[in-house]
Amino acid sequence: GVRDRVFLQDRLAVPVARPGAPLDWIRRDPWPAPAHLARSLLAYRPLPLAARLRAGLAARAFTALDPGDPSLDARSAGEWLAARGESDASIDRFWDVLIRATLNLGARDASLALATKVLRTGFLDRADGADIGWSTVPLARLHAEPARRVLEAQGARIRLKTPVDAVEPRAVRGPAVWSKGERIEADAVVLAVPHDAAAALVRGVAPATADAAAALGRSPILNLHLVLDRPVLALPFVAGLDSRLQWIFDRTRSSGLDRGQYLTVSLSDAGAYAGRSVDELRALFEPELHALLPASREATIEAFAVTAEPAATFRQAAGSAAGRPTPGAEVADGLFVAGAWTATGWPATMEGAVRSGRDAACRVLAHLGRVVPLATTEAA
Repeated sequence: GVRDRVFLQDRLAVPVARPGAPLDWIRRDPWPAPAHLARSLLAYRPLPLAARLRAGLAARAFTALDPGDPSLDARSAGEWLAARGESDASIDRFWDVLIRATLNLGARDASLALATKVLRTGFLDRADGADIGWSTVPLARLHAEPARRVLEAQGARIRLKTPVDAVEPRAVRGPAVWSKGERIEADAVVLAVPHDAAAALVRGVAPATADAAAALGRSPILNLHLVLDRPVLALPFVAGLDSRLQWIFDRTRSSGLDRGQYLTVSLSDAGAYAGRSVDELRALFEPELHALLPASREATIEAFAVTAEPAATFRQAAGSAAGRPTPGAEVADGLFVAGAWTATGWPATMEGAVRSGRDAACRVLAHLGRVVPLATTEAA
């Protein structure tokens, strides 16, 4: 019931901005994959022609890789690309535009298996796989409020502001969670929390799972929020190149702002900025904004704020697959885990999170005597 609250591109179109250069585009044509991106790649001016041709060959080679092959996780995407003649400039100016934003890690560190999943599913196997959609309303109206209505209509009881202090596997009275001294009993417990929180909560009941989850590490995301007195970006979003600014989104409409412009700058793999104050970040990024969007030089920044997610995702590096448990795995009697960090076959994305949640629900139903297909099976 929320289709009217999102916008979906008719065809993939990613504008790429560089300081002092005309806008470039990564677009798809109405041709079968992978030919749908050929013209866009050949016209991609941030790389010289020879590098564009090599990138095309590397993209073709990705189609022969199986993201489910365990040996791929032992290598980084950057290592694999370099072995195929991709230069540092090609990795920085083309491959990282696609990989860093989707894996929250640069290509040089990212798991080749996860990069293959992103590139094949999103860009190479289907022509429409990477068409971009975005919310035109605050995310609470897109996700939380409609989901709550559906769940409550089915008889679910939702408790907000109820922190979980501990989990307890099945004992005499069944599994439970503890919140502020209250023991909340259940037939089964699905622990759908980030991997670092899961590690802390299951430490006493499933130490092997806790160790594996903790070893996954953390990749932060930093978001800069700017309110300007006038519009400076005429596009809904733009990718930055040769700049510290990675992606800039116009959130004016979705925020309800009726004047000026509200921009969000999203910075993936943002560990380099950890611990910096808002004033330091503004001093660092304001000149970058002026260089990338010249119209901003004449504008006044009326508000500048920062939100940080220190553990936005696990660190999706080479070798990370070993720490990801089966989605919906029963790590202790009556206690199941879910989340984008489990082994969904996907990176730490919303798609993976949804699949893991469905698998956890299916496994709980089986635990309670009902059998339903798993979400991550081919049939689903």
